[in-house]
Amino acid sequence: MTTALRDEDYDALAPETFDSPYALYADLRGRCPVAYSRAWNGFWSVLRYADVAAILADPNYVTSVQNVVPKLAFTGRRPPLHLDPPEHTPYRNALNPLMRPERVAALEGPTRAFAAELLAPMVAKGGGDICAEFSSHLPVRVFGAWMNLPQAQLDVLHDAGRAFNIAVQAFDDEAVKATSLALYDMARALIAERKARPLDPKTDPTSALLAARYRGEALPDEMIVGTVRQVLVVGIIAPTVLIGSICVHLSRHPDLQARLRAEPELMGDAVEEFLRLYTPYRGFARTAKTDVEIAGRKIAKDEPIALVYASANRDEAVFERADEFILNRPNIRDHLAFGRGPHQCLGMPLARLELKVALEELLARTPGGFELAGEIRPTRCPEIGALSVPLRFLDPAA
Repeated sequence: MTTALRDEDYDALAPETFDSPYALYADLRGRCPVAYSRAWNGFWSVLRYADVAAILADPNYVTSVQNVVPKLAFTGRRPPLHLDPPEHTPYRNALNPLMRPERVAALEGPTRAFAAELLAPMVAKGGGDICAEFSSHLPVRVFGAWMNLPQAQLDVLHDAGRAFNIAVQAFDDEAVKATSLALYDMARALIAERKARPLDPKTDPTSALLAARYRGEALPDEMIVGTVRQVLVVGIIAPTVLIGSICVHLSRHPDLQARLRAEPELMGDAVEEFLRLYTPYRGFARTAKTDVEIAGRKIAKDEPIALVYASANRDEAVFERADEFILNRPNIRDHLAFGRGPHQCLGMPLARLELKVALEELLARTPGGFELAGEIRPTRCPEIGALSVPLRFLDPAA
């Protein structure tokens, strides 16, 4: 097991700014690409792209022991993320069809309407905190539409998800448990509603899970609860952070802001580069089933290993001028923002749509541009990026 007496390569609990983690990861990639920290009872960080990609493809590394650093799962198993193949597969199979292109495309209109509605008061007053007032609400609205949630539940979901994230940010285990249990209550209520009044499994995630069969049997009730609980929050936090980070970048680079405003057809390519540059999750964890050696470091079985996507996506060995935004980067599709393998992000198509629409609508409604209007508040593990970004919308006539 991990020992607190081991020499520490870096302090994962050190204070951070918006930019400082990227400088730290660049330093570690050069001198210590598999680094140890004593934080959270000790864990390893794998920082180079090649090593992260290799582990993602290796079934010797599992997620069923610990799937994120710091460990957050105190309140039950939440498929599919907390299970390994083949146990996780029926949950993926139930949900995958709901991310088909036609299902996601049907959400573009509502997503655009949600974005316009949320931006209107910000435009009217000339700015605001893009995270608190826009990007923390938009994913809830979009996810609510995807999950067919009634309007009355959306504010509850927003507040519960935000409370959970604040507890995680504060490393408050008791608050994490309490807020997670509140999300479980929401999941159970939603499942009870779908059992009483089923919807079409082809268009409703909860109904799809209830209709799924594995070896001829229905999926276990508590595992369905865990899956719905996971789905309720997993697609909310990352877009909040990523949209905030993108707005920081565009505020710092008004030329890029102006170009994307003038050429919205470039937005799809821009989103991919933003995903690489500002990957919203630092990464997910794996645990080796046997003792392993990575980049000369010996890691015992059962020790948590963080795969730092945010570092791998800025690895200069793979991405030239990795700290720069380069539109139409030739190998942009190699980024790891959504992971790879059996646990690659289920919601990729919806995330791409949401980000593209959000940026198109923001840029269209700020013809004079926008700039930073206060201090950026960064998020902490397991996310990376901006949690609060005050913006000032500029007068186009000025």
